[in-house]
Amino acid sequence: MSVIDFEPVHQQSTAEMIADRLREAIMRGNLAPGVQLGEADLATRFGVSRGPVREAMQRLLSEGLLYSIRNRGIFVIELTVDDVVDIYRARTAIEGGALALILDGRRDIAYTALGPSVTDMCAHAESGNAAGVSDADQAFHEALVDSAGSPRLVRAARTLLIETRMCLGALQTTYPDLREQAQEHVDLREAIGAGPKPRARTLLIEHMNDAIHRLRRRYPEQVDR
Repeated sequence: MSVIDFEPVHQQSTAEMIADRLREAIMRGNLAPGVQLGEADLATRFGVSRGPVREAMQRLLSEGLLYSIRNRGIFVIELTVDDVVDIYRARTAIEGGALALILDGRRDIAYTALGPSVTDMCAHAESGNAAGVSDADQAFHEALVDSAGSPRLVRAARTLLIETRMCLGALQTTYPDLREQAQEHVDLREAIGAGPKPRARTLLIEHMNDAIHRLRRRYPEQVDR
């Protein structure tokens, strides 16, 4: 096959770089839910042509982080409480699959990988830094899925984790003490490292279900409509 059949590498990497920055901005709330994105404006801000921006936006459209309205434009997703409940249900399936692989010969790998995020989470919880706890929470679950050694699970989890980070502000306020949130992750890590396998599975499911129950209690009028 001729080399000219391939897309130039610099264009592909530029589009991926832009996509990464847009994901980060959406996750952090710097691009607010419902805000409209324009190719020309983004191209100017990134200092690139519109082609890589268009490609980056198409990637995020396919991932569900952006949505398109015919004749109006492209917008950042807006998550309802029902959406967030569904996200946690999907994460339970994906992270449960990752945990099954971890418990089948990768426990030491996972225990080591989860260490830094647990340390960070506990430190931020002690100081009352809710944003730091959220960052460490996401890092924990990214490390959990990464430790399974499955690129497909990693891809499947990525968008769900970004969507979760978008809503973690609401979840934080449901914890009376951030140390409780950190302790859940300490216990889960210990169970993954050396505890009985059924306990690790149970703790993961309980952790996910707890997030759903907290949302239902905080926003009872917005769920199961």
